[in-house]
Amino acid sequence: MVLKGNVIDVINRKIFPGEIRIENGKIVSVKEIDATFNNYFIPGLVDAHVHVESSMLVPSEFAAAAVVHGTTGTVSDPHEIANVLGKKGIDFMIENAKQVPFKFYFGVPSCVPATDFETSGARLSSEDIREIFLKHDLKYLSEMMNFPGVVYDVPDVLDKIEVAKSLGKKIDGHAPGLRGADAQKYVAAGISTDHECFTLEEALEKINFGMKILIREGSAAKNFNALNSLLNSHPDSCMLCSDDKHPDDLLKSHINGIIKMGLDEGHDFFNLLRAATLNPISHYGLENGLLREGDPADIVEIDNLNDFNILRTYINGKLCAEKGESLLSKPTFIPINAFNCTEKSPDEFAVTAQSGNINVIAAVDGELITNRISAEAKIYNGNIVSDVENDILKIAVVDRYNDGKPSIAFIRNFGLKSGAIASSVAHDSHNIIAVGTSDLEIANAVNVLVKHEGGIAVVDGEYEHVLPLPVAGIMAADDIQTVAAKYIEIDNKAKELGSTLKAPFMTLSFMALLVIPELKLSDKGLFDGKNFKFTELTAS
Repeated sequence: MVLKGNVIDVINRKIFPGEIRIENGKIVSVKEIDATFNNYFIPGLVDAHVHVESSMLVPSEFAAAAVVHGTTGTVSDPHEIANVLGKKGIDFMIENAKQVPFKFYFGVPSCVPATDFETSGARLSSEDIREIFLKHDLKYLSEMMNFPGVVYDVPDVLDKIEVAKSLGKKIDGHAPGLRGADAQKYVAAGISTDHECFTLEEALEKINFGMKILIREGSAAKNFNALNSLLNSHPDSCMLCSDDKHPDDLLKSHINGIIKMGLDEGHDFFNLLRAATLNPISHYGLENGLLREGDPADIVEIDNLNDFNILRTYINGKLCAEKGESLLSKPTFIPINAFNCTEKSPDEFAVTAQSGNINVIAAVDGELITNRISAEAKIYNGNIVSDVENDILKIAVVDRYNDGKPSIAFIRNFGLKSGAIASSVAHDSHNIIAVGTSDLEIANAVNVLVKHEGGIAVVDGEYEHVLPLPVAGIMAADDIQTVAAKYIEIDNKAKELGSTLKAPFMTLSFMALLVIPELKLSDKGLFDGKNFKFTELTAS
């Protein structure tokens, strides 16, 4: 096969009219020719950090969506399914991914569970991590979220890092807001990347300590605006990633969308492309091509350098997408899951009033971090209840692996005026999490998910709508068009009920993520992410 057009040489920062000759999935020659073309060929794009599960799609269906946008590979952390199903979940992701030519580079999750302050479905020891590395020949230890464990020399955490180092594997980081000597110690432990920087100063400091910074633009966490100047100041130290991408957003764009944002900001085209190709391929040692002789023929054809519209995507020389349509096959699979809780009554969500003031989680739109505020409790019949007028709603986490009493707190900025929303996508242990305007509505939303053994749901009186997620309670068994349509309907309903969040379900999914400060809720209680310990619901 021969492709002709303007060839973009990312390494040497050149563009020339060329001819790319492909045989047996490899580029056998790239030569400059005397011709004029309107089309351009770039290397296939790489998402440098993503949880495929957050798309609510299995890997093969994620691939079908991503190739349309010019993505040919992902550095994929199967942390979400590992927290539900352990090694069995990782095996599922790898085997399903093998059914398509898309290049998934799965890592070994380092934090299963993410903390000991929550209930998860599995636990991976350092011995398990070594076994997974050797069984699947994976390239890296996925994000070390337990940064306090690194800073304070927790033996189990250090053992996992030593396993990766002994096998010559890269180690990914996750340390939002970590600065100074603590950040320097974290990097010195061997951790090479961070995708959690939300200020430029933090990112620059970590680069100075030797880290690569992943500029993230996902469905909930959006850091491009804060960090994009790094593309000019430190082009060798940047990569692009989505981290968590909901299905409706993945239908619209992927890494190509971040590149378009950069072009709109006037960034150098080669710096942007480098961050999406050369840098991750070099850092992780990926088997993705860069349009060189002998490389895999991972090639994307675009229309021009301004609009960056994807025309065709090739992986190993195979045409995988053309003019907005995926050409990948859709393999069959058998869903796997872990769900062991029963329906709840409204009484189980009641909170007896102890004092007049309560600690409240303040959600931040577009961020994973939260703030901590104190507010006057609304008390009715001796119980603290949702205060709809002041947007202080009850939030609950229900252990889905065991039958137990729900954990309760209060949250601001969800804005619901009636009804409730619930999800079994709740990072990182994926218990059921719900926010609602009354105990009855919260119970109804939770019970919908118990009946379906996972999903996301909206309830409002007699109205009930659910997107079932039968694969580990976090992924659907359908194609992206079906999943996205159902998700959009539920998302719109949540906004009709009053939520002003851009992505209420994505934000909800992070309200149990204890490793991101400041205040979160696990199935075991309200958690202070700054001091890494439980805290009281009542405020002093």
